[in-house]
Amino acid sequence: MVCSRCKMAVKAEFEKAGLHTLNVELGEVELAEQPQKDTIHQLNESLKNLGFEIIDDRRSRIIEKIKNCIVELIHHSDENIGVNLSTFLSQQLNYDYNYLSNLFSEVEGITIEKYFIAQRIEKVKELLKYDELTISEIADRLGYSSVGYLSNQFKKQTGLSPSFYKALKQNNRRNLEDL
Repeated sequence: MVCSRCKMAVKAEFEKAGLHTLNVELGEVELAEQPQKDTIHQLNESLKNLGFEIIDDRRSRIIEKIKNCIVELIHHSDENIGVNLSTFLSQQLNYDYNYLSNLFSEVEGITIEKYFIAQRIEKVKELLKYDELTISEIADRLGYSSVGYLSNQFKKQTGLSPSFYKALKQNNRRNLEDL
């Protein structure tokens, strides 16, 4: 779940299944009671139709938490992203970063850093589309050390410079869950 509409959709599915949710956050649902196995199976099927799935193994939950922390940091925080990613994730999840990094790479097939870069580039695309900030302001807001660094990373990911992308006025952004 990467947005408030996703959380609302998931909550609605749980309620349709007759389950009372105490808390619905990005990637996590806290229930008032333990559901029956057949209820979980039916719920999982209805969630799959919406593009979600129930994750019940520890490794997958950690991967989801890593992704949610990064998405929250980049897409839902108004603060400048000037944090050290490894320190941030270690503090948020209470695991050694090497463990998180190895687990993420093993399960997802890419590094945490590449996932982080992909998320930042999508945020850059979004901010370029809105046309409210200069490229320099975008670089500062997303924690890039310079406009040149942002431009180089953007071009590596998209094949286009940020200014050319902005001039295209096309919507070639990707869904966050597809990154």
